[in-house]
Amino acid sequence: MSLPKSPIPFFDTIDAMLNPYRNRTQNVQHLQLDPEPPHAIDDYQYASEFLYSYRGSPDTFSTYRREIEHFLHWCWLLNYLSLRDIRREHIEEYAEFARKPPKSWIGAKNVSRYIEFQGQRVPNPDWRPYVSLNEKPYSLSQSGVQSLLAVLGSFFNFLIQEEYIEANPVAQIRQKSKLVRKSQQARPIRRLSELQWQTVMDTAKQLAAVDPATHERTLFIMQSLFGMYLRISELVETPRWTPRMGDFERDLDKNWWFRTVGKGNKERLISVSDSMLAALRRYRASRGLVGLPSPGEQDPLIHKTRGAGGITSTRQIRGIVQLCFDKAVLKLKELGENEEANQLGAATVHWLRHTGISEDVKFRPREHVRDDAGHGSSAITDRYIDVQMKERHESARKKIIDPGA
Repeated sequence: MSLPKSPIPFFDTIDAMLNPYRNRTQNVQHLQLDPEPPHAIDDYQYASEFLYSYRGSPDTFSTYRREIEHFLHWCWLLNYLSLRDIRREHIEEYAEFARKPPKSWIGAKNVSRYIEFQGQRVPNPDWRPYVSLNEKPYSLSQSGVQSLLAVLGSFFNFLIQEEYIEANPVAQIRQKSKLVRKSQQARPIRRLSELQWQTVMDTAKQLAAVDPATHERTLFIMQSLFGMYLRISELVETPRWTPRMGDFERDLDKNWWFRTVGKGNKERLISVSDSMLAALRRYRASRGLVGLPSPGEQDPLIHKTRGAGGITSTRQIRGIVQLCFDKAVLKLKELGENEEANQLGAATVHWLRHTGISEDVKFRPREHVRDDAGHGSSAITDRYIDVQMKERHESARKKIIDPGA
């Protein structure tokens, strides 16, 4: 079968996606399949139901949509396979394909999936299933393969529960398969160095000084992600949670807490430091709000600079953070700190949460950091303690390999 130049998106955004239980799939003509694979209507219906179940978690929905969509592109467009046909060897073949997809399937930037054209919502011709930013060749890391397998494994378990298939092909992959790599120990947590974080903070402060109407919000976002270990999904309005100023609460001992709903739809209270309270005061003052929040205050936590209400897109938060990162990279290069700059250039938004946890676990009780971070167990928090790694490397630093030198 010839390779399609550019597959179209198979699933819409979380806001535009119709309830598949009320709007069952009657045909798949909108997917432009030629020829149409066997059982495509049923495949699409079950895939839609699976994705729709994650509508309350935008980040999880986006991740699962991406992986399921990629897999269906491979199944239907390249191999004429139904989900009912998939066996272990197909999963292994697909994983190899996903490491290096065709160049025609890779875009250089993120674009909208659909656009308005002559009054209709149609696939964006510039959209591509895979994206490689900064002109770097696309490649899927080992951790990316593991994530891919985890999503597909969950999807096939769902199909078993729905009695659509009988066995999970992902679970049949042998432990010795090259797709399944076991690490001797957990990878070090990726985080910012002290110099990188200080440069990022200096950058955010300078942006706020030049354009406070826009960037006092930027500064507060950076401080919140670091200072309260927040995930970006905990700063935006979603169907499961709408962060408000009133979510900052003071108890009878005059201690301040921040209430949020995070991963797994779990509510938690985060202890708020004096430094974070000072940041909150400054941010509120820039918005014309007096002092600290009152009980039940309904002002959005992260406001839109244009229009009313709070930010609803994690992509917008990512863009705000990336602006700081990019400008900080330039500053580090001007200082001659090229290695620090290159490392910061590879950072993602989540590194701020990692950095905040890693710094605090040095002096706060582990269980306190665990509860504020929303970790399910202390074992997860332990990964942020790198004392043993430092001691291990220090003991090896002066190892001699040439006694005669």
